[in-house]
Amino acid sequence: MKSDLSWVMNDVLEVRGARHAVLVSADGLLMQRSKDIGRDDAERNAAAMSSIQSLCRSAAQFVGAGKGVWKQTLIEYDGGWIFLSAGGNGSYLAVSAALDVDMEAMSMRMQKTVSAMRNGLSAAPRQNNGGA
Repeated sequence: MKSDLSWVMNDVLEVRGARHAVLVSADGLLMQRSKDIGRDDAERNAAAMSSIQSLCRSAAQFVGAGKGVWKQTLIEYDGGWIFLSAGGNGSYLAVSAALDVDMEAMSMRMQKTVSAMRNGLSAAPRQNNGGA
């Protein structure tokens, strides 16, 4: 059964300047997209976001021994920003935004949303009932 994760997209897109959002699995599969981005574009960007988070995680040791757990990446382009955050359980939330986005509001909204995702999408470990 596929979970309805549209609430994730709706929440982050409330920030003024937010354009699109995608929820991505660690292996680059599109889990959810905002309604105003086409499926092909969303899937292409999902794969790119997965690659970016992988690159950022591999460079985490650059911040110092024992302190390199990747949490968020911010990328600036001529036309706007990409915010990419670890979502927990092997998922990542990416939002594109206009140049004039309130960066603090977006970062805080994404942190709040990611925290809610961790709580709402986590599943208890399966119990072994002795069966094979």
